[in-house]
Amino acid sequence: MTAQQTYYRATSPLLLIAGILLIASTLRAPITGVAPVLSMIQDSFGLSTAQAGLLTTLPLLAFAAISPFSALFARKYGLERSLFCALILMAGGIALRSAGPVWCLYLGTWIIGSGIAVGNVLLPSLLKRDFPQRIAGLTGAYVVTMGVAAALASASAVPLAGIPGAGWPVALGAMMLLPLAALLCWIPQRSRHTPPASTTSTPPRGGRIWHASLAWQVTLYMGLNSFLYYVLAGWLPAILADAGFSPSEAGSLHGFMQLASAIPGLALASLVSRMQDQKAIALWSSLLTATGLLGLLMYPAGAVIWVLCFGAGTGAGVTLSLIFMSLRVSSASQAAALSGMAQCVGYTLAACGPPLIGMLHDRTGGWMLPLAGCVLLSLVMTLFGLLAGRARTIQ
Repeated sequence: MTAQQTYYRATSPLLLIAGILLIASTLRAPITGVAPVLSMIQDSFGLSTAQAGLLTTLPLLAFAAISPFSALFARKYGLERSLFCALILMAGGIALRSAGPVWCLYLGTWIIGSGIAVGNVLLPSLLKRDFPQRIAGLTGAYVVTMGVAAALASASAVPLAGIPGAGWPVALGAMMLLPLAALLCWIPQRSRHTPPASTTSTPPRGGRIWHASLAWQVTLYMGLNSFLYYVLAGWLPAILADAGFSPSEAGSLHGFMQLASAIPGLALASLVSRMQDQKAIALWSSLLTATGLLGLLMYPAGAVIWVLCFGAGTGAGVTLSLIFMSLRVSSASQAAALSGMAQCVGYTLAACGPPLIGMLHDRTGGWMLPLAGCVLLSLVMTLFGLLAGRARTIQ
C-alpha cells in the first residue's frame, strides 16, 4: 500500500463527513437566498407577485417530481456518483439562473431544484448506510449546517447585490461557491459505486399505504408545514418591506428565520425517544408557527420574535415529519413507501403556497388576508399533527 493510499484510508471518514456537511449546505441556501433580492428581480423583468412566486415554487415541483426517483438513479449509477451529479446540476443551475434572460432564470431554478431533490433523498440514505451508529449526531450536524448556510445566503444577498455593478445576478451567482466546494471534497468518492440504503424512498405506486388514514395524516401534516414554511421563505422580505423594514434588515431577519428553523433538530430526536407519543410536540410546534404568523399580521414591528417563533415551529414540524416516517411504520419497506408518498404529495402541496399567496396579495393589495389564511392553515395543521402524533403504526 502506497503512502498516498494509507493517507486516504486514514482521512477518508473525515473527508466523507466534510463532504456530507458541504452537500447539506447546498440543500436550502440556493432557494432561500432568492427572497431578499426578489423585488430587484421583479423590477428587472417586470414580473407580477404571482410570477415571482414561481421562483420558490419551481424547486418544490422538482422535489415532488424527482425525489421519489432518486433512489432508482442511485441504484443504477451508485450513491456517490449520483450525489456528485446532483452537485453539478446545482452549480450549473445557479450559473444559468444568473445568466440574464428570464427563461434562464426559470430554467436555472428548475435545474437547481432537481439537484437539491436528489441530495435531499440520498444524503440521509448515505448516513444510514455509512454511519449507522452516528445517525442522530450527524443528522443534527447537517440540519444545523443547512440552516446556517441558508441564513448566511439570506443575510448576504442584499449587501452583495448592493456592490457597484453587481446587482441580483452576482448575489445569486455567489451561491455557486457552495456546490463547487462540495464537488472538490466529493471527488475522492466518485470511484465508489455503492447502492443507497434499503429505506430510501422509491417512486409512489399507490397500494395499501395510500389507503391508510395514518399515512395521510403524516403526509398532510408535512405538506401543510412545508406550505407555510415556503410561503414565508419566499415572501417574508416583501412582507417586512411593506411593514417599513429596510431591504438589509428584511434580509437579516429572513436569515434569522432559517437559523431558528435548524434549532429544533438538535433536541427533538432525543426528546421524542423518551415520550409515549408525540402529540404534545406536534401541538406546540404548530402553535409556535401560528403565533409567528399571527404576530406578523397584528404587530409586524416585533418581527424578531415572530420569525423566531415561526422558524422554530416549522423547523420542529419538518423534523417531526421525518421522525413520523420511522415511528408510524412497522418495516423498512413501509418507511420507504411512506417517505415517497409524503414527499410527492407534501411537496406538491407546498409548491402551491408561494404563487397562491402572491396571487392573493395581488388581488387584495396587501398581506393581511394572505397571512390570515396562513394562520387558519396552521390551525388545520395542528389537527393533523395531533392525529399523526398518536402512538400508532400503519397496519
